[in-house]
Amino acid sequence: MRRLRVQHSGLAYNHVLKQLKSCRVLSSSSNYEPEEDCPRQLDFRPHRIILLRHGESQGNVDQNAYVTTADWRIPITDVGKRQAQEAARQLRDKIGEQDAKALFYFSPYLRTKQTLDEILPYFDEDEILGIMEEPRIRCRLVLVSLFVEIVKHIFLFLFWLISPHFLSSSEQQIGNFQNVQQVLDAKSERSKFGRFFYRFPSGEAGLDVYNRVSSFIPTLVRDCIQYSREGHDLDNMNIVIVTHGLALRLFLMRWFQFSVHDFEESYNPDNCQLITMTKMKDSCGHAWMELEEKDRVSLCLPGSCGVPRNVHLHRLQAMYENRHKN
Repeated sequence: MRRLRVQHSGLAYNHVLKQLKSCRVLSSSSNYEPEEDCPRQLDFRPHRIILLRHGESQGNVDQNAYVTTADWRIPITDVGKRQAQEAARQLRDKIGEQDAKALFYFSPYLRTKQTLDEILPYFDEDEILGIMEEPRIRCRLVLVSLFVEIVKHIFLFLFWLISPHFLSSSEQQIGNFQNVQQVLDAKSERSKFGRFFYRFPSGEAGLDVYNRVSSFIPTLVRDCIQYSREGHDLDNMNIVIVTHGLALRLFLMRWFQFSVHDFEESYNPDNCQLITMTKMKDSCGHAWMELEEKDRVSLCLPGSCGVPRNVHLHRLQAMYENRHKN
């Protein structure tokens, strides 16, 4: 698998901050068009951002898979492979413009890697700008079995009795296996409490995933700026993010800044469903990312969640400027 690393020097980063200080990078909101005697704002948006949930996994069809297999090692099923191949054909049709390029980010979980493996053969090597693993877009850590915790501490105690030096010089990596009934009970409790703030015992809350996704978005922005500086046309760039249902919705929540209530009312996309954000521009040069209408409806998001909140402020500003020019 081809991999491309983007380097960012401190000097370049400070320059980017200076260029973007008047626009809200984290919210991806539209740039304000400067006066003619001011330097033009840097547009950091690609042509599209396409979010893709992994194909059907073994854990989607059998909760018992989590008892013996670590969550991050759960594979996709044969159905999941076919779903990924169909998603690849849809991606191929969507990214069909001349000179179009694709930049892939993927979660380190096996099911997202396997999904991406089914997609990449549909693209020529010269169409792929880069393929980068991104741990911050993984799914939420859920429940650690109480039994496993007890066994773990027993083994740690025995190792301590036998060889204290071993413990001081090496850290044992133990997977987070799950007790199915405890997970089902926790999910039932979560449905009453709310997905965003509910924290699984020994696991994460939706808020934690939201924070991880929030830290990923500036990285995505800086990567786009770096590619632009290297001569790539962002209007030909398509970013594809292969991730998980919850992380996908929280990415949209952070980008479009919709409320916790709107998030709680939304649904996960189907396995391998494409969720597309497209760059829009108006006659004044303002630009923003907009969620496709059919995707917004499928996720059960209200109309206000498909456009950044302050786009209408730029439209009002443009109307004000036009009135004063006349």
